[in-house]
Formats: sequence, structure tokens, C-alpha cells
Amino acid sequence: MRRLAIFLPNWVGDAVMATPALAALRRRYGDAVELIGIARPTIADVLAGARHVDRFWPRDERGTPPSLDWRACARRLRAARVDGTVHFTNDFASALAARFAGVPLIAGYARNHRGFLLTVRLEAPRRGRRWLPVSAMDYYLRLAQAIGADPAAPRVDLGTTPADEADADRAWATIGLAVGERPVVINSSGAFGSAKLWPEASCSALAAKVARGLRRPVVVLAGPAEHDRARRIAAAAGHPRVAALDGAPLSIGLSKAVVRRACVLVSTDSGPRHFGAAFGVPVVALFGPTDPAWSDTRHAHEIRLAHPIACRPCAARECPLGHHDCMRKLSVDEVAAAVASALGEPGGQEPAGENPGSMRTIPIGARA
Repeated sequence: MRRLAIFLPNWVGDAVMATPALAALRRRYGDAVELIGIARPTIADVLAGARHVDRFWPRDERGTPPSLDWRACARRLRAARVDGTVHFTNDFASALAARFAGVPLIAGYARNHRGFLLTVRLEAPRRGRRWLPVSAMDYYLRLAQAIGADPAAPRVDLGTTPADEADADRAWATIGLAVGERPVVINSSGAFGSAKLWPEASCSALAAKVARGLRRPVVVLAGPAEHDRARRIAAAAGHPRVAALDGAPLSIGLSKAVVRRACVLVSTDSGPRHFGAAFGVPVVALFGPTDPAWSDTRHAHEIRLAHPIACRPCAARECPLGHHDCMRKLSVDEVAAAVASALGEPGGQEPAGENPGSMRTIPIGARA
């Protein structure tokens, strides 16, 4: 084995949860094998700053929406004389590319009718025709184990680059934060769809409560397409210590550096939530349509909040019933109490209830 190509996940959060498996593969092969990450540019940015792979190849994509160009990928695998591929993605095209390239080792889950293309086949846990919820972290670790890796205790891990930190320094100066000052960061992004979003009015009210009651600066974080949303949230909070990153290039690298500097991260179940776990930042996670079991990072300092409602988790991108109550009814007071608890402030209260996933996390309310 000289070169191992790894088809990395397409979602930011999943890419973070793949880092324990990448670390296991690194321990297994050391520097004797070149690890190549095949990924979209966004995912390469997520993993930049840490030595998870030796180099990245951008995915060869075509079509609308874009999908893997398996022929171009096969040519590249063959030209590089790749000895093995690991498929964290479940797509048929990547396995077909590896087979046509003549790759000897092709490891992945036998899903989407691709089992016959794989040389190392795993079955995803299911009951009948229904997939069972399992953390993506464990899902990827099983693949690493299947080709000889011996994973240690799983822990997600990320890094930042000097350029990321320089961008964060400039952002701190722009919004009036002192060097070394650690704000509460509110992440209101939701590339998955509107069903994951907490209402803007709730975000603004929480920011005001934190700034006034807990006397902590607040930074509102959102994805590049949600810059206006972040500005509206910060403006509606009506407090000089609440700011959005106006004018800053909201790159993945800057987002990582901002979360790394936070004292607490309040986040929807979106990619930046996983940044908090990777950097050891206390997280207050707001769950609506998604089941926490799929994205359990076993972060020791995460408090999960979920409103008990019969229709959740539905996993829909938009609320199919039109009321969005799973997120709308998460109260500002409950979230503020969880933030105070994460900060160790008087009056902070850990939500009560049974734990639906990792024993190190605490949900609120009963699961419907």
C-alpha cells in the first residue's frame, strides 16, 4: 500500500465526525502510505490546519445538481496508481470509479446497489427496511476498522491555519472585541433547510439576555448566504456588545477560528456545532427536526435542547406541517439558562430529562 484515497463526506458536520476515522487510518499507516482526501472545496477547508490527510483532490463533478464524474475520477485514480479507496460517502459513482480504475482495495458500505463493486463490504445497521440511527462518527470508524485500523477512544479534532487566525484577529478588531476576549457565539445557520433554524426573534432575544444579564459579548455567526440574517439578529438585539461579522469574509476557516475563541457556542444542528466539539468549547445545541443520535460527537460539554413534540424528529428540510413548533417553541429562557449553566454562572440550570444519545450530553424535556 502506497496511496490510499478517501472519499470524504459532503456535509460539514459529517466531515468533522469523520476525523476520528481519519486519525485511526493515520495511526494504522503512519507516513508509509500517502492519504489522499477526495472532497469538495468546502470540506477541504473544514479539515485544513490539521494533518488528517496528506493532500486533497477536488471532486470531479458535473451536472446540475453536481454529482461525481466517475469517469474523470477513475482516470485520476488510475494515473496516480492508488492502491486502495475508502468510501465515507454512500454514492454508487465513487465505487464505480474505483472499480474501473482497477483499485485493489475498495472499502465501503453496501448501499445504493453498489455492494458488488466493493472488495470490503459493510452493512449499515437497520431494522427491516429502516436504517437505525447511529452516530456518523461510529459509522466511519467501522470502515477504518474494517481495513485494519485500531481506533482509540473516538474524539473529533480540527485545526486552524495562520490565515484563519489572522482573519479572526481582524474580525475581533472590527467588532470591538479585545485581544483574547471570548464571546458567546450564536450560530444561526442552516444550509440543510429552514426546518433547523431557530426564529430570528428568539436569537435576538437570547443575544440581548446574554449581553445584559450575563455581561458577555455576543457574536452572531451565519453562513455566507445568511449574512443578512446575522445582521438582522444583531441589530434587533439592541445592545452594543452584540455584533455580527459585518464585512468579514465568512469563510469556513474564519468560522472555525471564531468558534475556537468562544466561551460558549449556541448552535442549531448544523456544521459549526461540530466545531465546538472539535475545539473543546461548551455547546448548547438546539435540536428540531433531526435525531441527535445521528450526529452524536460524545462531547463532554454539550447540552442538547429539544422541545417535546409528537412529530419530531421528522428529518425534513422544511416543516411538513407548516408550524415549525419543534424550533419555535424552544423558549429563550430555557436556552439562556443552559448558557448560564455552561458558563458556570449563578442561576444556570441544566435541563432535566432522559439522555437520548451520549451519556455525556443532556437534553431538555421528554422525548415524544
